[in-house]
Amino acid sequence: MDTTRSDMKHTAEAPAAFPPPDFRKLYEKEKRKTAMLYSELSSLKDQSQKYAEDLFKAHVHAKTSQGELEKTNQQLLRYAGDLRNTIGSLKSAHNELEKAYYDTIHRLALAAEYKDKDTGTHIARICCYTVLIAERLGLSRAQMQSLFYAAPMHDVGKIGIPHQIILKPTRLSADEFRIMQKHTIIGSNMLSNSKAEILTIAQQIALWHHERWDGSGYPHRLSGTAIPQFCRITALADTFDALMTRRPYKEAFPVDKTCEIINGERGKHFDPDIVDVFNANRENFLKIENEVSLVKDRPMAEIIRKSTGLNISLGM
Repeated sequence: MDTTRSDMKHTAEAPAAFPPPDFRKLYEKEKRKTAMLYSELSSLKDQSQKYAEDLFKAHVHAKTSQGELEKTNQQLLRYAGDLRNTIGSLKSAHNELEKAYYDTIHRLALAAEYKDKDTGTHIARICCYTVLIAERLGLSRAQMQSLFYAAPMHDVGKIGIPHQIILKPTRLSADEFRIMQKHTIIGSNMLSNSKAEILTIAQQIALWHHERWDGSGYPHRLSGTAIPQFCRITALADTFDALMTRRPYKEAFPVDKTCEIINGERGKHFDPDIVDVFNANRENFLKIENEVSLVKDRPMAEIIRKSTGLNISLGM
């Protein structure tokens, strides 16, 4: 009993001992952690430094690029200005060339009828008559402009006809008329093989403006719509003007007589549709005839506008 108590007392007074901590191991462990943290911080520092350098380079590049872009933009603006000036110069040169081209065409038409004292006004009237008919038939502006410049050259071949025949005050003999008919072939030959569209149209008009709707004309006896429309238009315009004006072989016909002759040739000499246009616009034809006679050397677009109300800018 006592022994047991003694043992129990001894046990309570002397608890079991634990081994002391190994501070060296703890130190080494913390040292390794600290080294790892330093390594990570160093890596982060290097990475941050690299990011900073890259950002700085990007900033410098952006500023440089912006400067270069601004320089490029200024250069492009200068180029654009130079290009506008060049285009303006080219347009001006083109317009001058076009005016010279059309002026040459006009003078060629004048040369064809130089022997006739009514030369200038005849050409002006033909221009206006043909454009009026073309517009009323619904032709395009481009077609009207082509006709405007081509129709006055219908008699260019008369350059090759002796003036004794052209200015003969009496009726031509059969032989003389055969010679006169050759002006269509001569004119066609003069205007052939051109790359210019207007001269190609003028060549057709010169060749076929004496063809008749019923096939009895010359030089090829074409009939109906086989005769190009420009030629059919010019045929009526030229005939109207010839009847209304004095010629070496005749006096001017009165308006009623002129209209009677033209209507009598509907479906014979002339395209019926074109005669109908003529009849519907008889007053406009007479206004053109009067306007051209009143004031010479006026722009023909102005004459057309005042006579018919058509606002057409055709360059003459």
